[in-house]
Amino acid sequence: MTDSSKIAGQPALAELMARFLNRQAAAHAAGIAIAGSGGEAVPYEAVPVQPVDPRLAWDGAGEAIRCFQQEPALQVKQAPAEWATLVAGHEPAGAIAFCAGNFPQLVRDIHSLLKAGDLSGLRPGRPRPVAATALADWATQLAETTQLSDLLLALGICRLARQFERAGELLKRYQVDVPSEWQAAWSNEEAALAWHRGESERADVLWQKQAPSAPVLFNRGMSALFLNRAREARAFLNQAVNQLADDSAWHHLGRLYLALAEMRG
Repeated sequence: MTDSSKIAGQPALAELMARFLNRQAAAHAAGIAIAGSGGEAVPYEAVPVQPVDPRLAWDGAGEAIRCFQQEPALQVKQAPAEWATLVAGHEPAGAIAFCAGNFPQLVRDIHSLLKAGDLSGLRPGRPRPVAATALADWATQLAETTQLSDLLLALGICRLARQFERAGELLKRYQVDVPSEWQAAWSNEEAALAWHRGESERADVLWQKQAPSAPVLFNRGMSALFLNRAREARAFLNQAVNQLADDSAWHHLGRLYLALAEMRG
């Protein structure tokens, strides 16, 4: 790691990465085992990557919903049976939206972030869907409940599994029935779906139109960073991390993105 990884007033990037990756103290809690954690080490070039604890990933997957409802204790449904497999098998990502279904530990290859001359190359493309039929069926059944938090989670899980068509169908089917108190969270999911299926410019425009909140500010900053607008990213990410609890993994990822933005402008 070079000296450029340290910014005045910010911890080193490796330290920031380690903070939100090294959240394994509660492993195996809630009856969810870490899939693929049979002792085999998976080396990465900059920061050793531990298996992601599915329980912590599930907690991160519901944090955007809790932020929009301003209910830190809001409980989402129990994780589906295929969740641990999806978490363990998901490839590392660089530019992820703060939304239902996503979890910060998706970003676990710091070397790719540091060596990228053009961060726009790390934006999501249009990858093939994950073969997760049971997970998609679970999401469809969950969407049929009367709970908006369940519907948002179903949308997010379909998107995370890259079942973009199914996520789009859910978005279109239920859009007219979303009550006003859930509209902000719903709009954030619409933009996140666009971002993760490769429509980054459209997602950026959608987030700019939305009322500021911790997830929206995070996403404005994240999209600006990976669209090579570092100065703009800094302003939004500063606001976002100041609104997120220090022990939140999303707070640590926001700090990591902020450090990258400060390195670039």
